[in-house]
Amino acid sequence: MSKKNKDEFQTIVKDILENNKFKELDNELHHGITRYGHSYRVAKATYKCAKLLKFDYKTATRGALLHDFYLDNDFNLETSKQILVNHPNVALVNAKQNFDINNVEANIIKSHMFPLNGVMPKYKESWVVTVMDKGVALYEMYRFKFKLIINFWALFIINVITMNK
Repeated sequence: MSKKNKDEFQTIVKDILENNKFKELDNELHHGITRYGHSYRVAKATYKCAKLLKFDYKTATRGALLHDFYLDNDFNLETSKQILVNHPNVALVNAKQNFDINNVEANIIKSHMFPLNGVMPKYKESWVVTVMDKGVALYEMYRFKFKLIINFWALFIINVITMNK
């Protein structure tokens, strides 16, 4: 990304990145990294794609950054499946409490889990975020979480082998 685009991206998301509640996402694990890191990565990918396609890249970028704006403690003893399906609703509530959200951003947040949560993207920007989120999540799962699991099992096997000696 060029310096001009990096600066523009930072300007678009500055208020979100400086928000104290949003900063808490840096303590939440998500796909083997933090939810903050995941959201930032999705926002950068969305910015590049939406700008290239000449969509409303500012709205798309902000919606992308806020798509997973929830903390684990926002949920009361829900199962992982329930959180997977319901987190867009909580993210939207958090986004509306902390920022001025337009209709496109709201749809981006609510629909980013399509088809799992049944909320279909209404806008082209929503579709971009949905696709970017899936792509980034697959990358992160492979790059971070999968390798973390492999390393865990390798350490476990080494410990089992060395305990018997």
